[in-house]
Amino acid sequence: MKGSVRGVASPRDDAPAAGRSLGKWPAATVEGAFRLLARLRGGPALHPQGLTCAGDLEVVDDGGRPWNVPWLDAPGRYAATVRLSRAAGLPRRLPDGLGLAVRVEHADGTGRSLDLLLTSSGRGRVTRHLPLPRADAVRGPYSSLVSYRVGGRRRLLAAFPRRSPKAPVHGDPASLSEALATGPLVFDLCAETTDRSWRAFAVLTVRTPLPLRQEESLGFDIFTNRARGFAPGGALATTRRAAYHGSRAGRRGRAVG
Repeated sequence: MKGSVRGVASPRDDAPAAGRSLGKWPAATVEGAFRLLARLRGGPALHPQGLTCAGDLEVVDDGGRPWNVPWLDAPGRYAATVRLSRAAGLPRRLPDGLGLAVRVEHADGTGRSLDLLLTSSGRGRVTRHLPLPRADAVRGPYSSLVSYRVGGRRRLLAAFPRRSPKAPVHGDPASLSEALATGPLVFDLCAETTDRSWRAFAVLTVRTPLPLRQEESLGFDIFTNRARGFAPGGALATTRRAAYHGSRAGRRGRAVG
C-alpha cells in the first residue's frame, strides 16, 4: 500500500485491508440478493414486467449557457428505446414505483449509446430524491434520484410528462399499449440548476410498442452506457452497480438453468 512502512505489519497496517473487506461485503450481499430475485422471477429483479417502445429524443436549445457536454451542445434528434414499467408488479390500479428507462442511440458517437433510468418521484426539493409510488404513469415526474455530473456540475435529472387527455394511464403494459394506440406519450427531460429549478435539455417522445415479452429488458446500465461529460455521480454507485450485475446474472442463470 502506498505510504506503508516496510517490515512487519503493525495493527494499523492491517486496518485498511480489513476496511476494504468490509467495504466489499454490502455490495456482494446486494448483488447476491438481486441475482436470486431475478432468477426466481425469470426477469429483472425489479420492474419485472414492462412495455418496451420505440421513440425518439430531441435535444433542445433553450437559449441558455452551454452545458459543456458534447451531445447536449449540438441540438439534434436521436432514435430511442424506452421501457415503462412497475417496480413491484402490483395490480394495475394500485400505486407502484414506476420506471422510465431510456436508451439514446449513438448519443456519444456511432455505437456509443446513453442509458437513463428514472423513477416516479415527488416534486419538492426533498421528495425529488425519493421514489414515490403512483398509479398514473403520466401524472407526475420521474427522477434519477441521485445526481449526475453534467458538464462538471452535480445535477439531478427528471422527466416531466406533458399534459394529456389520457387519464389515468396505469403503468402496466396493457394500459400503456392502449394509451399509445391513440398517440405518443411526451416527456420533457430536465436537469436541476443551482437554484434547484429545472432547465430543459431534451424532449422524449414514446411512440410504438416493440414485439418484446413483458419480462424482456435491454439490460439498461447507466454506468456502462454513458456519455462524455454526462455520467452518474459517485453516490450509491457501488451499490447500484452491484444490483445491476446481480439482476443480469440472475436472468442469465434462469435462461440456461
